[in-house]
Amino acid sequence: MTLSKRVQQINSSGIRKAFTAAADLKNPINLSIGVPAFPPPVELQRGAIAAIEEHRDGYTLTLGLSELRTKLRQKHGLGQNGVLEDFDVIVSSGVSATFLLAYSALLDPGDEVVVPDPFFAIYRDLGRLLNAEVRCYDTYPDFVPTAERIERMITDKTKLIVLNFPGNPTGVVPSVAELDQIVALAEKHSLWILSDEIYSSFSHDTPHQTLLGKYPRLIVVDGFSKSHGIPGWRLGYAIAPQELIAAFQKIQQYTFVCAPVIAQYGALAAIDWTLGEIANDYRKKRDFITDALKGIYNFAPSRGAFYLFPEAPGGSGSRFFERCLKEELVIVAGEAFSLRDTHFRLSYSAPWEALERGAEVLRRVA
Repeated sequence: MTLSKRVQQINSSGIRKAFTAAADLKNPINLSIGVPAFPPPVELQRGAIAAIEEHRDGYTLTLGLSELRTKLRQKHGLGQNGVLEDFDVIVSSGVSATFLLAYSALLDPGDEVVVPDPFFAIYRDLGRLLNAEVRCYDTYPDFVPTAERIERMITDKTKLIVLNFPGNPTGVVPSVAELDQIVALAEKHSLWILSDEIYSSFSHDTPHQTLLGKYPRLIVVDGFSKSHGIPGWRLGYAIAPQELIAAFQKIQQYTFVCAPVIAQYGALAAIDWTLGEIANDYRKKRDFITDALKGIYNFAPSRGAFYLFPEAPGGSGSRFFERCLKEELVIVAGEAFSLRDTHFRLSYSAPWEALERGAEVLRRVA
């Protein structure tokens, strides 16, 4: 079979390798999975059930359910002041779908997108799939995206900077000053910024500081997968200038058509729900795993999301992944997120029992 060159340029996700490994174990300690360990809010469940029972099974508008978009505009202050008067929102099938819309709308073959290393895999491989040039800037060992690091990668072909905070796989959150410097850099070179803020509900030490309202050539993506515990429902959204949202709409018409309708009605019913005490529980999990591994592993502090990205004993994340499997512990080798294979990702979103067992194994095998 002769496959397209674009598909030959990408590999299967290393995260899926971890999922497969976990399925083959009898009693796995799964610290690989990057999904919340709490059920969806009752309001969301009831909203979805009502939509099913009332046979609201048809398509919504391509941009999304009108009532949901109105609520999202209100939540994010669209149309209220300055730059945000020209911004709008589109609902799509998860944040991954919003990245496809953004990359497709902005990047022609040969255009460059600048992403941090480590990165969430789609940032790099989706660019390759669309024949764009992906330039990764090194953030080791502190994993902080800075204007200085980004500027080294900018050329006359650069069109887009990707940011992610709180970060996956690192948990890093840049300071407000660092983000402002990146915005100034983008303005200097007339670049777009795509800000992935899907973990905005999991900023453990300080309130989340969105880039929304700080820059006109900006796309902010977020969703309900993490904040409402529904990763499999595939519901995200993008906020961007109206002209760009119109381009997203055209692309979505020929790809996803619209986001899952039942999920949209569920989200509408739970738009005002917040994590509350759950956020404190995640902060406690972060503190527990940090204290358990401190002095044994080298890692940058996790200040958000629910990940830690430690250095692998022996220097190879892939070998350490295999070593941990012998103890029925599932992590993700760092090569799934990086040009390097020196680290590994663990998720402290797991239930407490799994987190405690995993910490014991990690301390023992180090």
